[in-house]
Amino acid sequence: MAPARSDSGFAALFKNKPFLALWTGQVLSQVADKVFLVLLIVLLDSYNVPPNWENSAQSMVLIANTLPAILFGSAAGIFVDRFDKKQILAGCNLLRGLLIFVVLVLPKEFSVLLALAFVESLLTQFFAPAEQAAIPLLVPKQGLLSANALFTTTMMGSLIVGFAIGEPLLTFSRSWGEFGQEVLVGGLYVSAALVLYTLPLHRTGADPQLVPAHPWSDFKAGLAYLRKNRLISSAMVQLTLLYSVFAALMVLAPPLVKEIGLERTKFGSLLAASGVGMVFGAGVLGHWGDRFRHKPLPLLGFLVMAICLGVFTFVHDLRVGLGLSVLLGIGASFVGVPMQTLIQQQTPEAMRGKVFGFQNNVVNIALSLPLAIAGPLTDTVGLRAVLVGMSAIVITVGVWAWQNTRRVLQDAL
Repeated sequence: MAPARSDSGFAALFKNKPFLALWTGQVLSQVADKVFLVLLIVLLDSYNVPPNWENSAQSMVLIANTLPAILFGSAAGIFVDRFDKKQILAGCNLLRGLLIFVVLVLPKEFSVLLALAFVESLLTQFFAPAEQAAIPLLVPKQGLLSANALFTTTMMGSLIVGFAIGEPLLTFSRSWGEFGQEVLVGGLYVSAALVLYTLPLHRTGADPQLVPAHPWSDFKAGLAYLRKNRLISSAMVQLTLLYSVFAALMVLAPPLVKEIGLERTKFGSLLAASGVGMVFGAGVLGHWGDRFRHKPLPLLGFLVMAICLGVFTFVHDLRVGLGLSVLLGIGASFVGVPMQTLIQQQTPEAMRGKVFGFQNNVVNIALSLPLAIAGPLTDTVGLRAVLVGMSAIVITVGVWAWQNTRRVLQDAL
């Protein structure tokens, strides 16, 4: 295979110093996010959990960390459009770091831990759309596919590595002293803030202090734009389905690994294999993405995912099962990377915060549905029926989205 051109793919990205600063900030903050979730669970042992709440405490902490994404995702996107993105990116990480340090002087009550989980997630809702909106400001249009591939690779890599090294890192940090764990997580956030503060992002358009704030009008304007731009709304539907499939797999992974000969407690290996597949697929798109620009990648991705889901419960061999999981991840990358790139390309700068905030909101709401119903459905109709049903939904949406995209493009000609 011929080498990638120097003006495209990862080669060009690694020469782009502003983008490298944004990517470095993403790496630091993503790892901090994953270690922070581990820290929340670890801290439960040292906080005063109410009697008889021991089994529910972990779920309550995770719910507190999820609620802001459902309640404030869209509102945060409106804010991002009105203010300097560099200040938001750096400020959110600085505030998250300071929040960890402030908790050190507060009483070790369970309510404090819930507040910590909630406020940290609330700040993240501002960081996420600002990060997505900053990519097109630092990368030329022809480099967006590679940039999103790299960000996807980093996100999945941090998901695998962050949770894997979270507990060992926290254990090591205890050697720094009584508050070593908090210093580690807070330090990661502050380091990300310092790196992101170097970004050459400058606000364009009117001064936000001179523009009256109309959150409800801004929210309606964002919805109207999504209704008008069928390419973006179709891409968002596909991303929502993609994340919903993986949310369901988090619930279905324990019975699935049992089918391929592993203990239920080893379900993480199946999810890690999917993550490896996503990293590989995103890497291929990022390095040689210009060769696939005219290919129906999302349709191919959904077809691969549907086949993997449909075949899964007919497999009882460990190596085949893990191979299917890797292939599922590759298919997912063929959907996620191009669709995220399409949204960035088609959304004007003044609307990016609203669109990405709404995307963050919708995805997080959609994630809660499969998490809630996948388990009861499996108990009712069985694992095989659930997976075959998911396969049918995936292929149906994939074909619909491909045909819809073709119609929109033909109408535009």
